[in-house]
Order: sequence, then C-alpha cells, then structure tokens
Amino acid sequence: MEQEEVVVVVVGAGPAGLAVAGCLKVLSIPTVILEREELSASLWKTKTYDRLKLHLAKQFCALPHAPHPPAASAYVSRDDFVRYLDDYVESFKLRPVFRTAVEAAAFDQREAGGAGSWRVVARDMGSGEVREFTARFLVVATGENGEAVVPEVAGLANFSGEAMHSSCYKCGSGFRGKRVLVVGSGNSGMEIAFDLANFGAKASIAVRSPFHVMTKEMIYLGMVLVKYLPVKLVDTLLVMLSKIKYGDLSKFGIVRPKQGPFSIKNATGKSAVIDVGTVAKIKAGEIQVFKEPSRITGKEVLFSDGRSDQFDAIIFATGYRSTTSDWLKDDDHMLNKDGFPRKSFPDHWKGANGIYFSGFARKGLAGVYMDAVNIANDIMLAWRSNKQLNY
Repeated sequence: MEQEEVVVVVVGAGPAGLAVAGCLKVLSIPTVILEREELSASLWKTKTYDRLKLHLAKQFCALPHAPHPPAASAYVSRDDFVRYLDDYVESFKLRPVFRTAVEAAAFDQREAGGAGSWRVVARDMGSGEVREFTARFLVVATGENGEAVVPEVAGLANFSGEAMHSSCYKCGSGFRGKRVLVVGSGNSGMEIAFDLANFGAKASIAVRSPFHVMTKEMIYLGMVLVKYLPVKLVDTLLVMLSKIKYGDLSKFGIVRPKQGPFSIKNATGKSAVIDVGTVAKIKAGEIQVFKEPSRITGKEVLFSDGRSDQFDAIIFATGYRSTTSDWLKDDDHMLNKDGFPRKSFPDHWKGANGIYFSGFARKGLAGVYMDAVNIANDIMLAWRSNKQLNY
C-alpha cells in the first residue's frame, strides 16, 4: 500500500472542496484533494438540468478570492458557473486526484509527534490500487449532495413507465406529449415542472409539505435586510410581499408554512421556492398539483388524498443525502444520523482533532464561502503553532 504524508487532505472537489483548497493555496499550505468522480464539480457538470440558473445574485455565489466579473449576469447560468469553477481550478493551480474514492478515515492519536494525525485510505477506481494518506488536518467537503435519494413508494419497482431522479433529468424535449409527474416541490421540482410544460409535456407536481414561494428579487431583498434587521421582521415583510404577488395559493394546492422563509432556512436548511414561472402555469391549469404519492399500480399513481391519475414518467426531485458516515470513523460522535455535523451553524465547520466540514451549513454557496475562509484560517493558525511537526 502506497503511503503519503501531507498537511491537509480535502475530500471532495465540488465548490466546497475547491473553495477550501483555494484558500489554503493562498496561504501556501500543502493540500491534497481527493475526488471520486473523474472531474471537479461533477454534480454541476453532469447532474443538473439545462435551463438551470443560480437562484441567488452573483455576489452571494462566489468562491473566496474570486468574485464574478462585472460583466457576468446578475443571476449566473449553469454553464457560466461551470466555466467559473474551471477558471477557479486553473487560477489557483488546484490539482485534484480524480477517480479516487475515500474508503475510510480515522484519527490516530499516536502519529505526528504526539499531535495525532488522520489516516485516510483511498482506492483508485481505475486500477484498484489502495493509497494511504497521513494528514494533520482533514477537510470533509463532500457536502450535502452525496447520493441521490428516491423515497419508497409502494409499487414503484413495477411502474410501467419511466422513472428517474432529477439528477438524471436534462431537458423536457424528450417528454413532449407525455404525462409526467414530478415528485418534490423544492426549487428543482418546481423548475423541472415548468421546463416540462414549456416543452409540451402534461406536467404535474406532487407537493409533500408546505413551502414559501418568492421571487428572486424578494430573496435578494431579504438577504440584504437580514444583515441589519431581525429575521422575524424580514420574514414578515417577505410573506406580505409574497401574498401581494401570488395571492392565496392554497386553493391550488400550495400552502404557506407558519414560519417565515428565513426562519425555516436557519432552522432546517430548507429554502423557499424561487418562482421561475411555475405558479402562473399552475394557476392557468397547465401544471396540475397533487398530494404525496402513496401507491403505484402500472402507470396509475394513487395519492394520499385518494385522487389518482395515469403517468408515463415520474421524476423524483427528492434531494440527496450526505455520504460522510459511510467512510468517516466518528469516534467523537461529531455527526448526526443524517451524516451532518452535530454542531449547528455557525459552529458546524470545526470538529475535533483537526477535522473540518465544508459545505454543510445548508446556506448554499454563501455558506461554502464562509466555511472555506474559516477553515483555512484555523488550519493556518494551528499549523504555524506546531512548528515541531515536519511534513
């Protein structure tokens, strides 16, 4: 087994991992980035739909030391954001080790001159070769979106139509004239339903829980105001603006939560839906709204309120799960049952014994930015204070 001594191992070459590695590069701290896929930012490059744009203004979606250029659109497209990430990699000369899957990581108190070290075991997915890294610091940057989640629905395995997770959806052009159910009413689900309707599909969406609907301008206003005003006051203003804009949506199957949008985001990480035109299509009858599916028989889907309908395809916009618990030996119980840090924001990013978590704040790219800066600065202080360690 090949063994290597390094200062920092970063697991994951998505935006969260790249941001930390960029900050560490600025500080001249040697870093190895391990990525199981064959390219950086693989989720953005291979598992997002064509019409996607960042829902937040560009100033909230930049990585450290690299603001978006003035000429960039206020709301950056997926393709432009991918180019931005590739430019980030080249600008900071980051060189992730691709197709290398971390199989185990554990802290060894006996190593590194008494300070302890992280022993990271990774496998080359091409050759099968196993490599072991000994690192003083470990950065977990696999983030929130490690593995696609499809809920258990009775009869799904025997659905006679096409079923997929939203990570496999690209464009509505292949669904023209088909009856398509989108399960999940977050930002992805609502936008996919809109895209399907634009391409002539008979789109429906299954709403599983209450949610807020906002415009991007409302969210932008809220993100500015929340820096200066109490969250509850900002929430009250945004809900009022939403009611003026959209009216009572409950008669169309969309119920507003009792808590405000920013309070929910802070407590659960769940974002308000930023409307791209879906609500107008729902009001016009172009997109049907159903409750949560409970059973599937052939092409018929039965919903929790007793209604049923026939569908040719089902797209599950039901999110992802963290995979950190699959490989991190967590003797200090730093992770909860969902694979997220037990510490809540804003203290979530730092664990015990030189381990850090980037991209787990549930605050999008703005949270990734904050995590990266905090982690890099903390590593710098710890590294410089341990002059006796020789790497």
